[in-house]
Amino acid sequence: MHISGPRRPRALSPLREHLRDTFWFAPTAGLACAALLWWAASTLDLKLIAALQRAHAYAAVGELVSIAEDTKTIVTTISSAMMTFIGVVFSISLVAVQMASGQLTPRVVRIFIRSRISKITLTVFLATFLFSLLVLTSYESETDARQVTSVPVVQSLLTMVLVALSLILFIAYVSATLRLMQVGPVVDRITRETLRMLARQGTGGEVGEERASLPPEADRVAHAGRAGVLLDVHVARLVRVARRQGVVLRLIPRIGDFVLPGTPVLAVHGGAPPPRWALRYTVSVGVERTFHQDLGLGLRQLSDIALRALSPAVNDPTTAVQCLDRIVQILAAVVRRPLGTVVHRDRRGVVRLVQNVPGWTDLVDLGLTEVRAAAVHSPQVSRRILAGIDDLLLLAPEHRQVPLRRHRTLLLQAVERTVPAAADRRFASYPDRQGIG
Repeated sequence: MHISGPRRPRALSPLREHLRDTFWFAPTAGLACAALLWWAASTLDLKLIAALQRAHAYAAVGELVSIAEDTKTIVTTISSAMMTFIGVVFSISLVAVQMASGQLTPRVVRIFIRSRISKITLTVFLATFLFSLLVLTSYESETDARQVTSVPVVQSLLTMVLVALSLILFIAYVSATLRLMQVGPVVDRITRETLRMLARQGTGGEVGEERASLPPEADRVAHAGRAGVLLDVHVARLVRVARRQGVVLRLIPRIGDFVLPGTPVLAVHGGAPPPRWALRYTVSVGVERTFHQDLGLGLRQLSDIALRALSPAVNDPTTAVQCLDRIVQILAAVVRRPLGTVVHRDRRGVVRLVQNVPGWTDLVDLGLTEVRAAAVHSPQVSRRILAGIDDLLLLAPEHRQVPLRRHRTLLLQAVERTVPAAADRRFASYPDRQGIG
């Protein structure tokens, strides 16, 4: 039985994810919104003063002019200090992120880039700076209540609101950055992104079974863009193109594979290939893997962190145990789910796109092979791997226990060869969910 994704793919989902992987879009949009907010506030100020002057409420206008003069000093101070504050805060933050990437893995920088609190904080800081500069242009030298045309009362109040919001976000941003320097929150973030991607994408059947049900392969479409890592595919657009052409498209490389220009990326089954223009912007290639559709990236990152922790230069087996906790959690989430392919259907339920994803054995090898090889000199890690495998054996159906038993046997054999003392071998071969509690 083949199970498609739990919901239809949204047409802009690749674009949304690509924008989340950038650090310029949110601040740029924030600056545009700040300019629009200033225009709206200045319009209100103009209408307010005009209404008071038409009502001959010159005393009220004079009071507003006096208030504006008092707030001008505050707005001037805000505009001059905000950019310096932004530079100092984010310089320190970049140093913290660099330290975290050196201790864990360079891939954690992407967590900082995708962090919503980081983007919101920078956006509000820059918006406050721009808004305060624009407010300064609204002040007039005229103090006569009959002659004044604009008093930035609403603009000054909004400036204070933005400053208060900036201070609140600064506290939240510092807290989030400090969490980024801790192992636990980082591996938890990687795990949550992996599980969200898995729930969003769904799974399918076995690769061989799915290919057997496809029409004969008629042609292949070569990659015409730059060389790079296959980030994702625009599922909704490919399904529409295949439906209009009356064919089934099969993605040849997996998400995360490195593709070269001229190598085939799509196989066409059951008819002529779609025109080249119809396939534009359906395959995204970049320089680094993303979580959008990449099932193995989370295990890859957790394995990298564990390997660095087990290196002689770091020698931090407890961090490796924390990573193993999450590796076991991810494997337990897919232990009973069909793997191998993802099938995408059109509105009539006809399969139009077949996408290969890692199988169960691939995921087990990805999560355990390298850590197992490095764990023979650390009884804490070997005990945690054995406990994790035993837990997965309780959850896995019989046909999926083979790779787990293989890794368990290989680990015990490696401990037998490496550890000279019999007592130490027995200790390192005893399963413990905390490693050494």
